[in-house]
Amino acid sequence: MAGRTAIIGAGPYGLAAAAHLRPAGVDVVAFGEPMGFWAQHMPRGMLLRSARRASSISDPRRALTLDDYERARGAPLSAPVTLDEFVAYARWFGEQVVPDLDSRRVTHVQRNGSGFVLTLDDGESLAVARVVVAGGLARFARPVAALAGVPDGFVLHSSEVRDPSAFDGRSVIVVGAGQSALETAALLHEAGAQVELVARSPALRWLSNDLGRGEARARRLADRLLHPPTGVGPPGPNWIAAFPDVFRRMPESLKPEIDRVCVAPMGSAWLKTRLADVRQTTGRTIAAAAPADGKLEVTLDDGSRRTVDHVVLGTGYEVDIGRYEFLDPRLLQEVRTVAGSPVLGVGFESSVRGLHFVGASAAWSYGPVMRFVIGTWYAAPALARYVTGRRPELVRGSW
Repeated sequence: MAGRTAIIGAGPYGLAAAAHLRPAGVDVVAFGEPMGFWAQHMPRGMLLRSARRASSISDPRRALTLDDYERARGAPLSAPVTLDEFVAYARWFGEQVVPDLDSRRVTHVQRNGSGFVLTLDDGESLAVARVVVAGGLARFARPVAALAGVPDGFVLHSSEVRDPSAFDGRSVIVVGAGQSALETAALLHEAGAQVELVARSPALRWLSNDLGRGEARARRLADRLLHPPTGVGPPGPNWIAAFPDVFRRMPESLKPEIDRVCVAPMGSAWLKTRLADVRQTTGRTIAAAAPADGKLEVTLDDGSRRTVDHVVLGTGYEVDIGRYEFLDPRLLQEVRTVAGSPVLGVGFESSVRGLHFVGASAAWSYGPVMRFVIGTWYAAPALARYVTGRRPELVRGSW
């Protein structure tokens, strides 16, 4: 346990890691802008898809939950919880667990004997024994091949639509059938844009109303048997996902299928009415697109055409740690990966001793719950146990 541990990233996973490591006696230095990705790349007006019971960040005393924050602020939270409320909650959480968070950006991480050297954006260098990468999703936006050559400005990822009101009066195609695409389409429509939703799926699918209404359904015995507290995936695969250590030990050939089923494109039921007046074209993909007279002419795979101002990709994210510019290329070469994701062992440690990955980049190894805030309840305690040399991991999360 000797030596300093650096945490890169100050989203839910970075904050949870600090919350568990410091009380365990680990010398921690944490870098990042608190909730920077959420505050800068999620659209204003967004609501949390996850149920409130699955949206608190993990801390070892269970004293910094959304309920605790609600009491501290002296006012009830919305149902569902809004983006602004969740960002404020997470920043409050961070103030309790890592008040000395360093907002400087880590620009380079390289090996140095048995440890690492971090270079910061002001040129300062720092030697540490261990690095925990909690870098989030900002670099992992999934592209659409048919739009690869389109000039900048016409095609945006949903993470770039921070202010839906900026699209008032514009025509927009939103691509995708998951929560990000559906909610972005709703927000753009409500902000005055002319929106068409284009999805590969033959029909849109909707999650249970439980995700919008809170705890009533969870109290039923039948529901507790069918659905673990994680709220990730359909009955059957959801229980596999709820045991990340079991998922990690599964054959590599089975992991992608479990992940695919658990994170299949779906939207919260409370979005259905908000999308009632939005044109929905399902069972179609974009085949080509080209600028024409200041607009974008889009051709679908059935040959039909649209002329729009923008295409917004609600296509999600694909992990590729090679896109972390701060990781030295020689260090990256030592990390075993599968399709861009690091292969992680006990304690979220990669094939490079002392280099750990938590959050979405751990999903290939530990399962789909690592894409959600609820995953902090497994990841942070398991990391702390490993770093401190105690019982290395739990069979399931502390949810």
